[in-house]
Amino acid sequence: MTLDKLRPYVSRFLDPFVKGFDRVGLTPDGVSVLAFGMAVLAAAAFMLGGRADPIWYVAAATLVFLNGWLDIIDGALAREQQVASAGGDLLDHVLDRYADIVVIAGLAAGVDDYLLGFLAVTGVVMTSYLGTQAQAVGLDRVYGGLVGRADRLAIIGIVGFVAYPLADLEAGGLTVIGWLLVFLAVVGHLTALQRFAYSWAALD
Repeated sequence: MTLDKLRPYVSRFLDPFVKGFDRVGLTPDGVSVLAFGMAVLAAAAFMLGGRADPIWYVAAATLVFLNGWLDIIDGALAREQQVASAGGDLLDHVLDRYADIVVIAGLAAGVDDYLLGFLAVTGVVMTSYLGTQAQAVGLDRVYGGLVGRADRLAIIGIVGFVAYPLADLEAGGLTVIGWLLVFLAVVGHLTALQRFAYSWAALD
């Protein structure tokens, strides 16, 4: 299960957006920064959803989807403008990791459960690390496993929308957002281990 495999098929639907960004003078790096800004706003909205008003969960979910959409567009824009570079790829990956961290921090702060937040963020970061570390040792970049970044953003966004009407629902002492953090923690570490096992076997 990984939506990252669908990126080549999604590309054909990006043209109007890519051409629009190109016309207004945005660069791929600018889009990457804009995507990160959406993640920061999503984190703040998730925190407000847990501490102030659950309606903020809807805003957070929308911002998460915008982050994911812009994360696809930056690469397509780089190809359109013929400016794809190692530096741009580095910036994109660094901002993606910070985006993952701040969104999970916002989720954890909203439900005041920093242990779950720590477990979730380490799982997510290790998943991404193993994907790129495979490339560093001479393999192709690994996107497979239980949950890739695209899957993760989709799940966070969907749960964000669901959390609004179910804000008062608890099961096992955890809210919907609490269980989302559990999911991210467990599946994140399992995906990281899957990617490690795949890379280890490929090196033999």
